[in-house]
Amino acid sequence: MMGEGADLNGPAIRLAIGELAGEFGLTHRTIRHYEDEGLLTPERAGTARVYGHRDRARLALICRGKRLGFSLAEIKDFLNLYDTDDAQIEQMRYMRSLARGRILALEQQLRDVQQTLSELRTIDTQISEHLRRNGITETHGMEEKHS
Repeated sequence: MMGEGADLNGPAIRLAIGELAGEFGLTHRTIRHYEDEGLLTPERAGTARVYGHRDRARLALICRGKRLGFSLAEIKDFLNLYDTDDAQIEQMRYMRSLARGRILALEQQLRDVQQTLSELRTIDTQISEHLRRNGITETHGMEEKHS
C-alpha cells in the first residue's frame, strides 16, 4: 500500500472534511466511518473536524488499500504498524504477506472466471448449432422471440 506522497509526517496542513472528501472523491459519511474505525484521528475545532497532513496521507493509503481489495481491519493493522515501527520493517513484512495472499486469491479468481467463460462459450456454441440445425438464424430467431 506504500505509495508516493504517503509520508505521514509531512508539513502542517489543515483541511475541512469537505476538502478532504472532495480531494479523494469520498462522501463525508465514508470519512466519518474511517474515523469511527480508528483509521483517521482529526483534530477538533469546536464541532468541526480539522484534518492534517497525517490524516491526508493515511486516507491516501486507505483508498489504495481498498482499491487493492484489503479489508479495513487489514489496512488498520498496516497503519498501526507504521506508527510503532520507525524502520517500517514489520509494516513491510505485513504488507508483503497481505499482498501475496491477495495475489493468490486473485489468481484463483482469474482461473475461476476463465473456466466460467469457457463453459459459457461452450453453451453459446451448442445453442447456436442447435438453432442452425433447426433453420433459425440467431438474429432472426432472437427478434421473433422478443417481439
